[in-house]
Amino acid sequence: MNVLFMGPPGAGKGTQAEKIVEEFQIPHISTGDAFRLAMSQGTPLGVEAKSYVDKGLLVPDEITNGIVKERLAQPDCAKGFLLDGYPRTLAQAEALDEMLSSLGKTLNHVVNLKVDRNLLLARLTGRRICRSCGATYHVMFNAPKQEGVCDKCGGELYQRSDDTEEKVGTRLDEYLNKTAPLLDFYGNKGILYEVNGEQDIQAVTAEIHAHLRGQS
Repeated sequence: MNVLFMGPPGAGKGTQAEKIVEEFQIPHISTGDAFRLAMSQGTPLGVEAKSYVDKGLLVPDEITNGIVKERLAQPDCAKGFLLDGYPRTLAQAEALDEMLSSLGKTLNHVVNLKVDRNLLLARLTGRRICRSCGATYHVMFNAPKQEGVCDKCGGELYQRSDDTEEKVGTRLDEYLNKTAPLLDFYGNKGILYEVNGEQDIQAVTAEIHAHLRGQS
């Protein structure tokens, strides 16, 4: 079972990906993990990628695609895999099709978590962190007993600069603009399945598992 998992920041994608990996016993592959593995092993592509990362530059698609292909060719992917965070663009999606074909594999399912933009904003801007001990809270889901004060040490709670509504809004818009063509691409292939990510976590998990088992 070869699965691609999609969803905007704040949709609960990480939580659901963990449950899929546990249930179906397939490796969870993100570009970050693939990069770290290639760089730690000192593969030619890993060395190239490191030269960009060390300079704070974006790794070119041709290197990213090559590293993902190396990872998908590993023995633990023989029975399937869960891709997360790749592809991010239509060009990468087309490259993924080519690399899977060369490996004798095909993508079986693309699962997309859908969540209203306003709810995503509320989820992502609600995080608060203690300046003293680093404890994390959320104004909606894990609020402190006293607003602005850490339950553990009494320290001041603050909002990270990248958690502001403006910055989060920019991230969401960028994600949605880049992934819209991907949803059409996979929808036209007949392998896209969209899930309401606003449901209870267990309900989302049950729906995804049922779909992957052919019961939806």
